[in-house]
Amino acid sequence: MKVCIPTETNDGKAAQIFGHFGSAPYFTICDTEKNTIEIIDNANQHHAHGSCQPLSVLNGKKVDVIVTGGMGGRAVMMLNNAGVKAYQAIIGTVEDVLTQYASGSLKEITPENACSQHNCGGH
Repeated sequence: MKVCIPTETNDGKAAQIFGHFGSAPYFTICDTEKNTIEIIDNANQHHAHGSCQPLSVLNGKKVDVIVTGGMGGRAVMMLNNAGVKAYQAIIGTVEDVLTQYASGSLKEITPENACSQHNCGGH
């Protein structure tokens, strides 16, 4: 399974989760089966709210799940339509977030409970 976590830095499993998906400086993609990490720079981090293209900012990388502090409803719908689920984790490192996801303790983000502004996840 490939889990994408927007992060503040490119420090692998030690990177802190970023508060909002679309404006994160980096995306850390963890393949939980192969135990590998790939880091992508977010060239679109300064977009207007509501204009995030979540699949294109991942540079065509296939992911199964996104864990983030927050995400707009339109982005959630686009991801869901592509078969990708989003979950919310507010704080922690990539390693912490992976542990939370594996335990099933994270809340799924839906279009109904999504963010309406970029600062909804704490950033």
